[in-house]
Amino acid sequence: MAALLSYWEHQTFLRRADVAIVGAGIVGLTAAIYLRQRHPGARVLVLERDALPNGASTKNAGFACFGSVSELIEQERRGGPAALLSVVRYRWQGLQRLRELLGDEATGYAGVGGFELFRTADAALAEECRQQLDYYNQLLAPVVGTADIFRDASRRLPEYGFAGVEAMLENQAEGTIDTGCMMEALLRRAWQEGITVLHGLPVLGLESTAAGARLRTPLAELEADRVLLATNAFSRQFFPELDVVPGRGQVLVTAPIPGLRLPGSFHYDKGYYYFRQVGQRLLLGGGRNLDFAAEATAEPGLTPLVQQKLEELLREVILPGHRPAIDYRWSGVMGFGQELEPFIGELAPGIYGALRCNGMGVAMGAQSGWQAATLIN
Repeated sequence: MAALLSYWEHQTFLRRADVAIVGAGIVGLTAAIYLRQRHPGARVLVLERDALPNGASTKNAGFACFGSVSELIEQERRGGPAALLSVVRYRWQGLQRLRELLGDEATGYAGVGGFELFRTADAALAEECRQQLDYYNQLLAPVVGTADIFRDASRRLPEYGFAGVEAMLENQAEGTIDTGCMMEALLRRAWQEGITVLHGLPVLGLESTAAGARLRTPLAELEADRVLLATNAFSRQFFPELDVVPGRGQVLVTAPIPGLRLPGSFHYDKGYYYFRQVGQRLLLGGGRNLDFAAEATAEPGLTPLVQQKLEELLREVILPGHRPAIDYRWSGVMGFGQELEPFIGELAPGIYGALRCNGMGVAMGAQSGWQAATLIN
């Protein structure tokens, strides 16, 4: 195949890069942009294996969030207050960095707030979370910049018409984005910065060399001084020992629903389900907890178990008495690990990684890209 490439293709698109980035998602593209800003003369090449980023960057629900109260409680139990504060700071800084880089108009950002819903069966958890509101407001105030982050919004439940929901807590600092607009804006910005982005070019092999690194693709072998893996859940293809495992998230979007009005982003069942209004449609995703083993896969796909549960939740809890048609169904693959914070570091001589967003790539992505660009001098 390489023999069929023209001189121009070799000299323009496939020539040696100062930095080659594998993965054109949020992390990969922001890292590329920040690298060009730090080193204006550098040749930065981004390789994406599919026509569109194939992880979660173009498939997420568009939540600009940093953790509901029940998620914060669970994460603090795992790592302690200092680790929780650190990871929330990372998420918050990532969201602000993304907004500053692209602008709210380009990303469709809306500060509509976020809500965590509790079923009647979760009354004890709801009360535990209520008792922690003041604590988390004080703990996170230095990060978010306000002491009035979380509050009990249960009195507003009649406005929404949910069934079987007995409590609702609000995060006033949460928002939503338009995922497609965000990724299109990142791609446009990358090309404007002089970055070459090649789609449909998977990296099949990767190795360190005396002069940097070599990447094997179906088109040709490419050379780079340094390589950044921004492949999140797919990274074990290159480094099997990494603390990052895939977690598939399934999503559906309804047909337009006349009169739909659900402003905000909603978390349900400890964040394992999430939904929001998109135009006059309802987006609903989650259900990974129904079968963790089956959803611990990097393969895209839908399962009857999860899709049926999503539809049940839609009909019986979110829009009781309604049976809206479903126009879109898809899945995205996230990367999870034992550590709360992502991995940003060297994996082998000349090869670096920016990985493991733990299901919060929208929040962490730009910060991970910036941190990786700072690491690769």
